[in-house]
Amino acid sequence: MTFFHFFICILFLQLFVFIFYTKHLLSIYVIKELTDTYSMSSVAKRVNLSIDTIKRIFNNVSYPSATSLPEIIAIDEFKGNSGGAKYHCCIVDPVNRKVIDVIKDRQFHVLSDYFKKVKNRDNIEFFICDMWQLYIDLAKTYFKNVIIVIDKFHYIRHAMWAVEAVRKRIQKQLSIKLRKYFKRSKKLILKRFDLLDENSKLALQVMFSYNSDLAIAHTLKEKLLKIIEIASSSKEARTLLKEWIRLTQNSGLKEFERCANTYIRYFNEIVNSFDIPYTNACTEGFNNKIKIIKRNAFGFKSFDRFRNRILHCCN
Repeated sequence: MTFFHFFICILFLQLFVFIFYTKHLLSIYVIKELTDTYSMSSVAKRVNLSIDTIKRIFNNVSYPSATSLPEIIAIDEFKGNSGGAKYHCCIVDPVNRKVIDVIKDRQFHVLSDYFKKVKNRDNIEFFICDMWQLYIDLAKTYFKNVIIVIDKFHYIRHAMWAVEAVRKRIQKQLSIKLRKYFKRSKKLILKRFDLLDENSKLALQVMFSYNSDLAIAHTLKEKLLKIIEIASSSKEARTLLKEWIRLTQNSGLKEFERCANTYIRYFNEIVNSFDIPYTNACTEGFNNKIKIIKRNAFGFKSFDRFRNRILHCCN
């Protein structure tokens, strides 16, 4: 081999190494960029690659299904519309604030198949969820030692809905001018009374003067929020909430009577929320981030790619 041939071989070897490492570094950069909520098309434009190439690079990222779960887990669903399923389930570790896994569907048989594969089911201590009976039934079936907790946001929301229902009922009985005033002032009713300024408090009293039902609804709402604020344990909350339910049932407001029935149905799970400082708040935060990922991508056809993208972005 002449010196010229040797030189050409070295040159081609260096060129091959350069192309290999450049491609490798570019792949690392693309995968890093996809940890944010950017769409694949926007990343493709930034690095001057095709969308198909970006997809092929991201296909190298894979997150296996969780076979064990932490002692405290939270679960919630979100609208995904991928892989033939309308809703997907997100399992979150609220202590470390990370997404553990995303399940393709919220149907009972799909969730059952998933939880059957979890090895440490007996070690789960707390199961945080919303007021959907299917989640509660699943927790009772697969986690023998678990304490089921209804998230505070969801049962407070039922009381807020009752207040809004009373306002809307009264609003329909008023003149058009007053209807508009009540609709514009609905935030005054829902906001904590102690957080209102003096002018807002006076405006609220004017609204109460048109119908006493609204004043009763507002008082019940404030009493509930006060219980949630002062109760330090499930034992204390159990006594206070029983009294609140009794007041609600005797209020004469059908909207709050329905709310009381809901509280009675999930009473044990609701009072359990006073024993732990964790809620579904971080789960709702992850759901909002997932919505941004989905919106930026104009939806996902493949559930597996959607799941990998969620786990890649949220962890």
